[in-house]
Amino acid sequence: MSDDVEVSALAINVTIPEHLRWTDTRRGDEFRLMTLNVRLLPDGSLAAKAYGRPTAGGRGAYVSFAVPDRPELASLVAAAADRAGSLWAAHRGLG
Repeated sequence: MSDDVEVSALAINVTIPEHLRWTDTRRGDEFRLMTLNVRLLPDGSLAAKAYGRPTAGGRGAYVSFAVPDRPELASLVAAAADRAGSLWAAHRGLG
């Protein structure tokens, strides 16, 4: 492994299980949040934003929402990071 290789970003997309999804409002439109984008920050901590679709239908804008401070969502983020780490560690190179 080489420490001189600079990695500028590590991010994963995670599907939020149906029972953990929630709605939020932005610019007067209600969104159903269905995915998380989780980033590994340089200090080793995680950051997450939620994304979804307008409940009224249509694609809507790609707008991020804060992830609520709920233990079950924090557990989902941590489990997803652990799983992604395992998958990255087991890579088989360019194919």
